[in-house]
Amino acid sequence: MSLLRIAVPNKGSLSIAASDILRESGYRQRDDAKVLSLVDAENGVEFFYLRPRDIALYVGEGTLDIGITGRDLLQDSGAKAEEILSLGFGRSRFRFAGPAGRYTSLEQLAGTRIATSYVGVVRRFLEQRGIEATVTRLDGAVETSIALGVADVIADVVETGSTLRRAGLEVFGETILESEAVLISRTGSVPAGFEHFQRRIEGVLVARTYVMMDYDIPTDRLPEAVRHTPGIEGPTVAPLHKEGWSAVRAMVPREGAQRLMDDLYDLGARAILLTDIHACRL
Repeated sequence: MSLLRIAVPNKGSLSIAASDILRESGYRQRDDAKVLSLVDAENGVEFFYLRPRDIALYVGEGTLDIGITGRDLLQDSGAKAEEILSLGFGRSRFRFAGPAGRYTSLEQLAGTRIATSYVGVVRRFLEQRGIEATVTRLDGAVETSIALGVADVIADVVETGSTLRRAGLEVFGETILESEAVLISRTGSVPAGFEHFQRRIEGVLVARTYVMMDYDIPTDRLPEAVRHTPGIEGPTVAPLHKEGWSAVRAMVPREGAQRLMDDLYDLGARAILLTDIHACRL
């Protein structure tokens, strides 16, 4: 049986999180950062640890079947690869920034020199809006390019904005791109074994989003309690040995679970427990 060949970031902000989700999905991962590839024959996969910027190119050319990379890197590459599933980590926002007080709108970008590490993303954004500007690729920190006279404006990842402020810059205009880690495959291609792999990854993503809630509730208050905890396909309800009480188990969203516990307690529920879910299949 042929192995599903998967590209994984070898370093950077995506690397650890990508390996974590693969481990949680039941796949072996490397213990040594110097390891370039790893065969997990039991699960029918082989992993290749590559520069995040190169992954979309390998997948787009069909050298590898699927990969994990950033949406920004995928779109910047121009590769014949497409996003299949967003993975919920490695989130970032791309914005334009210029000297404080000088720029307020995208229209002012016309005729400017823009420095960025993501030329493809920026050029596409400008073309879609009919704005003509010179876009230059600079790897690494681009904040100094304006002070050095190389550029008028930069386009870069913005988190808190503190680095930009220290350089005397401020963001303006709309967000260029909301990026995060994504699972990609070659455009129009679904490799053998992919559905099984995708199901495992989706199971972990759901497990990270939900928790399991158990509680006891007076049976006469059960209908209202169930409205609070409908579960995925309905909660599990069983009578307790204690007369007039029922036990309920349901998957609930992780976000807001503490407030839900408060609401159930006020309703009369007791022995309310939250349990992490490590994986699931829905």
